[in-house]
Amino acid sequence: MSTVMNPANDIRKQAHQGSVTAIIQVLNQDLSDVGVRTRAVFDGGVLQLLCEADTPGQLSEATLPDRVKTILESVAPRGVRRVNVNSRIVREQQLLWLDEINRDPAKLLWLREINLTRPNFFQTMLEDVQESFASNPDAILGLSPRQQREKRQFWRGILGGVGATIALLGSGWVLYQLLQGQSNPATNPNSLASSTRSAPSQPTPPSTPPTPAQKPAERSVDPFPAAVRLAEETATAGSKAQSSDDWKAVAEKWEKASELMAQVPPADKNYTIAQDRTTRYKNNQASALTKVK
Repeated sequence: MSTVMNPANDIRKQAHQGSVTAIIQVLNQDLSDVGVRTRAVFDGGVLQLLCEADTPGQLSEATLPDRVKTILESVAPRGVRRVNVNSRIVREQQLLWLDEINRDPAKLLWLREINLTRPNFFQTMLEDVQESFASNPDAILGLSPRQQREKRQFWRGILGGVGATIALLGSGWVLYQLLQGQSNPATNPNSLASSTRSAPSQPTPPSTPPTPAQKPAERSVDPFPAAVRLAEETATAGSKAQSSDDWKAVAEKWEKASELMAQVPPADKNYTIAQDRTTRYKNNQASALTKVK
């Protein structure tokens, strides 16, 4: 009797094997609740992923990259380690979308590179064995009794070898910890106490308050993503603004976003985009000020 495979499981299996089409289908299914559609293509060993939606709020840089990373790691597509997540407001179907965003990256809302965690080797091998049985469970039934027995012995040998390897690695780790413990014996508390008593007392120097230079440096804020997040919030606020005070607040936020973009250093990979958006945010500020009565 043949077994019918669940289409959803089949798609995830194809995505696990590295099919870009299947990866897109999995992402579209899992991101449908937030209205995000994806397109993808391999370019120079990197999976270039385009996320599109109707509004900037659906493409939040604070949450979407982590969610994409979680989905991809659950599938563990072979050969995929680096992913560039590009986002923009949805447009008409374009076959050469990667060329377009390379020519004009300013049209993107944001770009984020993520690195997928490499799956455990033994777990991957066991999953592959399970998939081979699940995809064709009746294949072994067509063999002669002797062939079936040899087939089972072969897989038992494989799984037994995996188990023995894991046990050997575990034993080696335990032995290493024991040797480390012997090479670093615990200090005798009595000897420690006697040495403490015999040590001459030293006058305690007066404590001085730490100088400002001794304080740990505060973690600097990356101006580019901060400006993008503020611009997203401001665009949403602008769509709801009605009163003069509302528009004044929107103008102030556009000014702050422009100032943040202007802080992006020339060495930053987003410098060219930042220069363009600095001007754009200033124009948005001027437009908002015209609506202040």
